[in-house]
Amino acid sequence: MPRIVQQAGHLFKLSLLRQKNVMITKASIPVYDICTIDQRAQKDLLVERFGTYLEKHYGHLQRPHRHSFYHLVLFTKGKGSHTIDFDKFPVQPYQIYFMIPGQVHSWHFESGVDGYIVHFTGELIHSFLHNSHYLERFPFFRGNSKDSVCLLPGSIHNKVAELFETMLQEVVEAKEQNIDLIRLKLLELFIAVDRNCISKKERSIPPQKMTLLRSFQHLIEKHFRSIRLPKEYADLLYVTPNHLNALCQDLLGKTAGELIRDRVLLEAKRLLTNADMTVTEIAYDLNFQDNSYFNRFFRKNVGMTPEEFRKKFINK
Repeated sequence: MPRIVQQAGHLFKLSLLRQKNVMITKASIPVYDICTIDQRAQKDLLVERFGTYLEKHYGHLQRPHRHSFYHLVLFTKGKGSHTIDFDKFPVQPYQIYFMIPGQVHSWHFESGVDGYIVHFTGELIHSFLHNSHYLERFPFFRGNSKDSVCLLPGSIHNKVAELFETMLQEVVEAKEQNIDLIRLKLLELFIAVDRNCISKKERSIPPQKMTLLRSFQHLIEKHFRSIRLPKEYADLLYVTPNHLNALCQDLLGKTAGELIRDRVLLEAKRLLTNADMTVTEIAYDLNFQDNSYFNRFFRKNVGMTPEEFRKKFINK
């Protein structure tokens, strides 16, 4: 058979697998929106006491799932753990965590847990401020799980609890302009956490450098399946590869190539939580030339094969 015919056949098969993957991923990985979780909630907002929320939803939300909305929880009592994108954190009183849409998440509690929970869509904040990138100014809303968890200092415990209590009261009383007041309280919460939990190094980064880094991260998020070389991203950003690499090492302690690799690995791990997708299908979805190359890539960077990771994760 002529080589060109073989290549055409391979590309056709690859196209079919990718179409199938899109359907499987949407059907099999639990993705919850606000109204799916609670039909009584507004489409853009849910504010509730965490203990009450757990009584209604813990049975299915302790399993790995994703959200289509932004999500935050303040724990005020209890023990256990919560896992965000495969990073596990112990639950502690006055720990707060934040999540963006698409992250994989699960809870595992050992004793009575309470606090507050808020779900909100990006539209709730972005339309109010006319700024579609406002939330990204906060490190805990950039999708890095290690930056999304904060143990609040005692000096702001009462202030933060009062903010949540005010939001709860506004939801219950449904007064005129209550949504606007809740938006203001959320913004006050974000700023309070940012001021008290974010390192001085983060705040001292020049705006121009931070803008370039965020632009690079946005491009990775958009193109990580198809673009793997730092040089190609540097061309899109109109900088040299050396400049981009130096920026990443200076601000994050990683090379540009490592950031691209980490995003591919994160998506691979997320897809491996979907038991209905084979490793071969995941390899094709992530644009690897073949299954063996994907297996070598994953094992080199994670220390186990994709199948071993899947079994370990499912058996947790």
